[in-house]
Amino acid sequence: MPSDRSPSVGPLRVSVDLNLCQAYAQCCYAAPRYFRIDGHEALFYDPAPAASDRIEIERARLACPVQAIRVQEPEA
Repeated sequence: MPSDRSPSVGPLRVSVDLNLCQAYAQCCYAAPRYFRIDGHEALFYDPAPAASDRIEIERARLACPVQAIRVQEPEA
């Protein structure tokens, strides 16, 4: 997963509700650098992507058909 974080702004905080996630993998198509499926249903994701990559993360969040992805602002 990428690690080019801006020193002035903390990373985003990403969480996925794995009770909601149905492994449709739409997040993997929308942001493959940050989300991937291993095996049949094991989702792996970057919980702290750089704030500068918000567009890709938001694309994944919006692509999730069950709205399992949450994104929080970086801590200053």
